[in-house]
Amino acid sequence: MMKIIKCRKISRGHAKGPVLLTNDPLSFLGGVNPDTGVITDAHHELFGKKISNQILVIPSGKGSTVGSYIIYQMYKNKTAPLALIALEAEPIIATGAIMAGIPMVDHPEEPLYEILEDGDWVELDADEGLIKIGKK
Repeated sequence: MMKIIKCRKISRGHAKGPVLLTNDPLSFLGGVNPDTGVITDAHHELFGKKISNQILVIPSGKGSTVGSYIIYQMYKNKTAPLALIALEAEPIIATGAIMAGIPMVDHPEEPLYEILEDGDWVELDADEGLIKIGKK
């Protein structure tokens, strides 16, 4: 049975793929290598992990406005996440997702960190503001 959670649309689009969760806010500038999609911030819980081709779940973004361009560069390099789900989308990550055409939502109506696990399969319909969760 698939669980459906409502949320707010930030950047339109659809994506399907495995979830990668982090409890740490993420700075794309200096925190992610746009050539590889690997987290380079040694203090981040996902340090050394690749965020490409996954649906990245974050509490929020942080850092410089240049982070928006890093997200766009990742899109151009084919190293970007398939989609972004944030508890609270701040302008840097939201702008990057919109520029790159990466589906993004925030304000889920249920506690995602209590429901999702790394590797769970998610279908994101950002146009309708829906997260559809199927367990791994």
